[in-house]
Amino acid sequence: MANTRMITPEELAAQRPFTARIHDYYAYLLTGRSPLAYVRTYGCQQNVSDSEKLKGMLAEMGFGFTETPDEADLILFNTCAVREHAEDRVFGNVGALKNLKRRKPHLMIVLCGCMVQQEHIAEKFYKSYPFVNLICGTHVLYRFPELLCGVIEEQKRKVAIPTEDGNIAEGIPVVRDGTFKAWLPIMNGCNNFCTYCIVPYVRGRERSRDPEAVLKEARGLVAQGYKEITLLGQNVNSYGKGEAHGVDFPELLRRINAIEGDFLIRFMTSHPKDATKELFDTIASCEKVSRHFHLPFQSGSNRILKEMNRRYTRESYLELIRYARSVVPDISFTSDVIVGFPGETREDFEETLSLIEEVGYVSLFTFIYSPREGTPAAVMPDPVSAEEKVAWFREMTALQETLSAKRTAAMVGKTMKALIETEAGAFLEARLPDNVIVRVEGDPSLIGRHAMVTVTEARSWILIGKIESVL
Repeated sequence: MANTRMITPEELAAQRPFTARIHDYYAYLLTGRSPLAYVRTYGCQQNVSDSEKLKGMLAEMGFGFTETPDEADLILFNTCAVREHAEDRVFGNVGALKNLKRRKPHLMIVLCGCMVQQEHIAEKFYKSYPFVNLICGTHVLYRFPELLCGVIEEQKRKVAIPTEDGNIAEGIPVVRDGTFKAWLPIMNGCNNFCTYCIVPYVRGRERSRDPEAVLKEARGLVAQGYKEITLLGQNVNSYGKGEAHGVDFPELLRRINAIEGDFLIRFMTSHPKDATKELFDTIASCEKVSRHFHLPFQSGSNRILKEMNRRYTRESYLELIRYARSVVPDISFTSDVIVGFPGETREDFEETLSLIEEVGYVSLFTFIYSPREGTPAAVMPDPVSAEEKVAWFREMTALQETLSAKRTAAMVGKTMKALIETEAGAFLEARLPDNVIVRVEGDPSLIGRHAMVTVTEARSWILIGKIESVL
């Protein structure tokens, strides 16, 4: 893209002296032990991936990691701006650190991410939370060592929230949270400007990584034994648009699918206007690409979709669903939906309900509209009461629970390949190809392995099954 700036190897190398100086500082300050960092991530998988890079840089500074804030020498919150509730949680959790900072004056408190990329939020933190040492937005992640070193050596608080459209930095170290599931960002930013969404303002315009860099990282993950790789982007299926390399998202999927190894490819999040027939044809032809597709529709009303600036219609969305099922019969869909968008009527809401019934989603991520300062929707007339929106929300979730129960009941008796992911009390939880969780009995040593699982019982959101064989 025209506004994309590649961070040069020289610029990244320039961060190394700052990393070394921070390492030496803590070696002197904390004689006999390594510093500990507590990193908490709010929001989407892209934020999780960013936190893995921040942890990679902290590890090079000599930090270990703790799950207990009281043990930490540095606390980092990587924040989310998509909904008001997430922001309120951050304000509350940062405020709770005041006494800890008083007890541990050397404690560094760092705020990063989308929330603080908003100037009015960064200003509020700076003025109202004087114990916060560093505030840095989404576009300066690669400069984290330099910024933190400046705080330490100058004994001065810093704010870094440049408004540039963004950059791409290859080669930042990563400390991954998982050992068998990995996030692989392929692009960042968004050009869509949905009227309710703050993302283009805090993440910048769309910019795609070079396909060879993506493939190199994917090969490395497969070589390390990762069983599931999730490709990430704010609008993942617009990958490559406007780039000179000419590789679009379907072609990238085909190239990753061709890597030798036993692994599954997932991706998120997709925009319906960029979900093409070629993409579904590619899924059908690539045996390693998941048959689960997250395709947010947000509203079933054409009038509301237009107000949202979504740039597709109810009819075109449903046509995509029908085509996908014609070429990938076992495909499953999940989606996002907003209830109570400004000006939404009962009639509009009922169109959303009917679309949910027609598609038959595995599950929905449902939200009551949350105004974001600086977006067009935040100043639209909104006559419907909060109480009515809550009632609509409950009605919609009840409908989805009924549909999910019917769908899971139909899965009883089927045997499918599943990835065993975690412990859940006396059970293990495994994820089926359609993204539904099944609980099975088994030894925790099976976590991270594939198994053939037969579904024996269906509950509303969870299936019960038994392991037939471990792969």
